[in-house]
Amino acid sequence: MTKLRLAIVGAGPAGIYAADILLKAERNFEVSIDLFDQLPAPYGLVRYGVAPDHPRIKGIITALRGVLDSGDIRVFGNVRFGVDITLDDLKKHYNAVIFSTGAVKDADLKIPGADLEGSYGAADFVSWFDGHPDVPRTWPLEAKEIAVIGNGNVALDVARMLVKHADDLLPTEIPENVYAGLSASPVTDVHIFGRRGPTSVKFTPLELRELGELRDVDMILHDEDFDYDDAARDAVKSNKQVFVIDKVLNQWRQRETGSASRRLHLHFFAKPLEVVDDGTGRVDAFRWERTKRDGAGGVVGTGEIREIPVQAVYRAVGYFGSELPDVPFDKKRGVIPNREGQVLRRDPEAGTGLFNQQMYGVYATGWIKRGPVGLIGHTKSDAMETIRHLINDLGNWWRPESPSEESIVALLDERGVKYTGLDGWHNLDQHELALGEASGRTRIKVVPREEMVTISRAE
Repeated sequence: MTKLRLAIVGAGPAGIYAADILLKAERNFEVSIDLFDQLPAPYGLVRYGVAPDHPRIKGIITALRGVLDSGDIRVFGNVRFGVDITLDDLKKHYNAVIFSTGAVKDADLKIPGADLEGSYGAADFVSWFDGHPDVPRTWPLEAKEIAVIGNGNVALDVARMLVKHADDLLPTEIPENVYAGLSASPVTDVHIFGRRGPTSVKFTPLELRELGELRDVDMILHDEDFDYDDAARDAVKSNKQVFVIDKVLNQWRQRETGSASRRLHLHFFAKPLEVVDDGTGRVDAFRWERTKRDGAGGVVGTGEIREIPVQAVYRAVGYFGSELPDVPFDKKRGVIPNREGQVLRRDPEAGTGLFNQQMYGVYATGWIKRGPVGLIGHTKSDAMETIRHLINDLGNWWRPESPSEESIVALLDERGVKYTGLDGWHNLDQHELALGEASGRTRIKVVPREEMVTISRAE
């Protein structure tokens, strides 16, 4: 019987779902799957992109762990694609590869002052408070007044983590260095800015509700943002999610304010114009243009310019994928170009510059396939589409010269790669749980990469 040796690069939900769907799919060949990740621990953005006070979403790890613990998938953590293994290496040892490397960089916000000192990308901040091993241990939390630009779930996560009292995060898996940093923050006011109105936001009701549950934080809204037109009223009536969001926001408008030590301000109809320089290269203010509904579901500028003093700005306007060595990349969209998961490259003979030629043996799934939109659950349908093509492309798989399962282990050992396996993750997992138990907490994350590797490898 034919056997598929499959490499998956990226051990987050997208990669693990793809492996699980392939193992359960109807097929007339055997399967052997190796999952690679540059981090010593698996689970990708569930571990390093979801705020620590979101245990419900963190609970997805339980399902993902069940897939890995089934015994049908090998895990190689702390392996960097393009450095420790290359595309040529994969061709020598596998029949195909699926890239599920996600999107971890911040999308650009193209306004003056976006690169001033004190202006930060949300992705970097999320990596810091989630204990990502490849970011600095400290974060400059020196601002009393902060602007967060964006109206999606990430913007709400960032704002919530900035304004929430650090002691209220102690029941979570927050790393010690993050707790220390947030404890010393002098923040009093966090302002969230979105270009559109309250009925056009991108965040979900659950994320929004959590903001209103913060201790000792006043929610500040502005009546001018709630002068709805017919289109906005129709959106509230016809869309359940919009109805719930509208209900929550209007409940907050009725609250008494003035007694809390911190305030969270929601500003709608605000088009970013400039991060204002204080004259020394640091953030001094945020400037925006007031917008209004255009009657067709969008907004237009009113010409009214407003400004508010802030000492820090967080840009939460989306994520962007990263280019991989020897793999086609669409620099405009930040994705691996593909047709339903089948990776496409430029046809050198066509001379058009278009990605229109299938790159056999190479596939993509998750955010690096479709862009950073949708929730974690959407990666399942993504993976099903990709796996369907992988199975049907059997005749075009690579024909590796050394397909044995031992050969890739020998290669990594020969190169001195300190890879971490599934047993290693169990070691690290138990260690973090023990650290948490000793402090009366669920878990305390180990942050330094070297320490993660040492614990995982029981060295």
